[in-house]
Amino acid sequence: MLSPARRHVLRQSAVDASQRGGNPLRHATGYELMLLKLNEDKRKLKQVRSQERKAELKRQLLPDYAPWVAGVLAEGRGAQDAVLMTVMIWRLDAGDLSGALNIARYALRHKLATPESFTRPTPYLLAEDMAEAAMRAYTARQPVNGDHLLDTLELTAREDMPDQVRAKLHKITGYVLRELGENGLALEHLKRALQLHSRCGVIKDIERLERQLRQEAADRSP
Repeated sequence: MLSPARRHVLRQSAVDASQRGGNPLRHATGYELMLLKLNEDKRKLKQVRSQERKAELKRQLLPDYAPWVAGVLAEGRGAQDAVLMTVMIWRLDAGDLSGALNIARYALRHKLATPESFTRPTPYLLAEDMAEAAMRAYTARQPVNGDHLLDTLELTAREDMPDQVRAKLHKITGYVLRELGENGLALEHLKRALQLHSRCGVIKDIERLERQLRQEAADRSP
């Protein structure tokens, strides 16, 4: 765990580095230090085979990057940042959807690319990994904030990605809204998922929701 003084230094390094105008961010001393730490932590993760244990290790490592992220998000000017983008991905893997979205809004506004080891563009990765992280939590009966999914849909609405990926996001959004009792809105998202990907597995869910909504309408009738 980083000391308060070290956290302050890293946060200020992020601010200074991200404001260097046309100079590449990688030349900042603070950034180089963070890259060294990132590479060290990646080596730790490579030694773990279990995806579940990797996620737990990321939860332990992520607080050390919080000062850097805070500095960039507060005062950054959009310089490309592999540390920031890796943290966004790790937050998704660790189930911190809110924290990932905080970075995603900045990254999409400044059109930041994903790290070199990732082939998916940022909007594509965000939509798919957000959907999969939410589905993992939903399947495990853990709470999922529907606003995070709706925000992701809005952030990526105009971005290009495979239809199947967007369908995943609509599917889990529909499931979460259904759990919240928003059956009409849930049905819209499930139908959109089916429209985008006919084999996404929501046909029975749509039929059940339609029956339920018809029954609810009948019960309200005088």
